[in-house]
Amino acid sequence: MEDTIVALSSGALPAGVAVVRVSGPAARRVVERLAGAVPEPRRASLRRIRDEAGALLDRGLVLFFPGPDSATGEDLAEFHLHGGRATVARFVEAATSLPGLRLAEAGEFTRRAFVNGRIDLTEAEGLSDLLAAETERQRRAALLQAEGGSRRLFEEWGTRLLHARALIEASFDFSDEGDVGEGVDAGVRAEVAALAAEIDAHLRGAARGEILRDGFRVAIAGAPNAGKSSLLNALARREVAIVTPVPGTTRDVLEVTLDLAGLPVRLFDTAGLRETADPVEAIGIARAREAVERADLVLWLDAADGAETEAAAAALLHVKQGATGAPRPGLRVRSKADLAGAPPEGAHDLAISVRTGAGLDALLAVLAARADAAAGAADALPLQARHRAALVETRRALADFARAPDMLPEVAAEILRDAADRLGRLTGRTDVEDLLGVIFSRFCIGK
Repeated sequence: MEDTIVALSSGALPAGVAVVRVSGPAARRVVERLAGAVPEPRRASLRRIRDEAGALLDRGLVLFFPGPDSATGEDLAEFHLHGGRATVARFVEAATSLPGLRLAEAGEFTRRAFVNGRIDLTEAEGLSDLLAAETERQRRAALLQAEGGSRRLFEEWGTRLLHARALIEASFDFSDEGDVGEGVDAGVRAEVAALAAEIDAHLRGAARGEILRDGFRVAIAGAPNAGKSSLLNALARREVAIVTPVPGTTRDVLEVTLDLAGLPVRLFDTAGLRETADPVEAIGIARAREAVERADLVLWLDAADGAETEAAAAALLHVKQGATGAPRPGLRVRSKADLAGAPPEGAHDLAISVRTGAGLDALLAVLAARADAAAGAADALPLQARHRAALVETRRALADFARAPDMLPEVAAEILRDAADRLGRLTGRTDVEDLLGVIFSRFCIGK
C-alpha cells in the first residue's frame, strides 16, 4: 500500500483509446512529472505527455481523482492515450522509472478499493462477474451485486444479529436497568428463528445463482448416430463436432454456449451410449455419463432410422436414473424426423430435423423457457460458492442457538457472536466495536 501502482485498465491492445491508471501516494507527482501541472480534480485536461528526458510520448487526456474520493480510495490518475502497443509500453516504462512506482499485480486496484473501504468483498466479486458477463441476465445479476445488493442484505442480517446479541449481553451486564425487559430471551429467539428462515430461503436460491453464473447445462445424449453432433452443430450454427456415418465418432464431450433469453445455456455433445470393447470409446462413454449426471436438463435423442438399439436404450435408462435413482429432468426428442413419418403420439416431447430445420426453433424455445424457469428472478442470489459456504456456517451456528433454549446467557451471546463473525466474512467487515455502539445508543445505559 506504500507503493504507487500503474497498469493498463482498458483491455487488450491495439485499441482506439487506452486508459492507464496510476494509484497511490505518488500519483500526483506522476502527473506533474509526465503531464505538467495537475488538472482540476475530476476534470479531463488535454496534455502533452513527456518522459523524464522531455521526449514527447503522446498527446492525450489526463484526469486526477484525489483520495479518499476515488475508485481505490487513494490519489488516482488516469491517462487516456492513443491505444497502440508501443505508445502504452513506452508510457508505462516512463512511469515505472519514477521513484516508488511499480506495475500493479492482478486485481490490485480492486484490492486497494476494498482495503480502503470503497467496496466490500461481495461488491468486488460482483465487479469480477460483471467483467466476465456474457449474457444480459449475467450482466444484471453481477451489476446488482457490484452495486451492493448482496452487501445490503448481509449487512441487514448482521445488524439484526448484532442487536440480538446486544439484548442478551445487556440482560446480564445491565439487568438492573429499566430499558432491559424480562422478556428479552423470547424476543431474541423469535428474531433468530425469523433470520434463520430468511437465510434458508436465500440458500435455496443457490442453484439459481449457479445457473446465472455458470450457465444452464444441457446434455445431448443418445445412441451412436442418433444425430447428437449434428444437432450441436445446427444449434451452434458452426461446425463444432465431426459428423460421419461411422458409429462412435464422438469420443469426448464437446461444449457450446448459447445466449437464450439472456441466459448462458451450455450444450454438451456426448459419446453415443452403447456396449463397446474399444477402450478409447469406453472412456468417452464414461464421460458422457458424467455429463448427463451433472446436467440441469438432458435431451434424449431417438433417431427415426432406428439407430437406437435395445442395449443403448438400457444404457440411457441407467444414466437417466443416476446414482440416487431419481430421474434427470429430460426431454425425449425424435431426431432425423425427415427420414420417417410422424412419430407415435405421446412418444416424444419434440420432433426435429437438422437437415430441414424443422423443430429447431421449437427446441430452442423450450430450452430458453427451461433455463429461465431454473434461473428465476434476478434478485440478490448467492452467486459465489464462498457465499453459500459462509451462509451454511452461519445457519449452523443459529441452529446451535435454537437447539438449547436453556443455555446460559453468556453461551448464547457467544454463539450469536460466532454467527455474526461468520456472516461478516461475506463482506469482509467484522467490527467488534459495533456491539458497544448498539448497547449504549439503544438502551441509554449510563446516562
